[in-house]
Amino acid sequence: MSFELVANNYGKSRVRLVRVTRTGPQHDIKDISVDIQFEGDFDAIHTKGDNSKVLPTDTMKNTVYALAAQQPVGEIEHFGTRLVCHFLGNNAQVTAVKVGISEHLWSRIGAEARPHPTAFVSGGNERRTASVTGTRERTTVSAGIEGLLVLRTAGSAFDGYLKDPYTTLPETRDRIFATVVRADWDYGVEDASFGLCWRTVRGALLETFGNHPSESVQHTLYAMAEAALERCDQLSEIRLSMPNKHHLAFDISRFGMESRNEVFVPTDEPYGLIEATLRRT
Repeated sequence: MSFELVANNYGKSRVRLVRVTRTGPQHDIKDISVDIQFEGDFDAIHTKGDNSKVLPTDTMKNTVYALAAQQPVGEIEHFGTRLVCHFLGNNAQVTAVKVGISEHLWSRIGAEARPHPTAFVSGGNERRTASVTGTRERTTVSAGIEGLLVLRTAGSAFDGYLKDPYTTLPETRDRIFATVVRADWDYGVEDASFGLCWRTVRGALLETFGNHPSESVQHTLYAMAEAALERCDQLSEIRLSMPNKHHLAFDISRFGMESRNEVFVPTDEPYGLIEATLRRT
């Protein structure tokens, strides 16, 4: 009996880094988590216990800090590209490097009607994300948003759907629509305006979510993705994932009170999960 090692990779995950850039009295902050993955000529470590071609994952971690010390992180897509180029340039045995970066967002605290130069407030659970994959032939960059919690209290309906003997869900023309948006997109150009595109896409997603006359989560998801592609022509494709965070009307009529559709119970599980991909043609 024989066996074949058909695929393998290794790397370092969740390398946490906070980088402060001090430019005179004003400071800037980057708070990121980095994942690094190598593919290449690593069969021997698995089959023979030969470590001679393996760069330690601790070295990968140290490289993140060293490159961040050499110059500011900047746009996370650019920092990911710097890491990919470094690892490919210094490791002939590596055929592909993938770097994923998640950025915790901070904004300046207002002070006397002006942004404070050195004090920040957290953006909550929302993250800006980027993924850079490089080989000897090409480098691809994608970006995204995760943890974007949004909710609307009007303009959302769900009716006219298929019913079978087990259907109990009542139709509605007036429901709470809440979701945690995850968006990932690919760039169709080599060096996109990463920061501007990210802000433009985020704005398009939020504006469309708030204003779209929604017949379903799917209906609004499509409109959000369409708006993102329309507003940023550097995107070639966008993928959206939107779990339906249900808010169930509480029956207060049992207390002899009139129900005005104002009191709800938010539920975490189970939830509907709606996903789709739009590609520019």
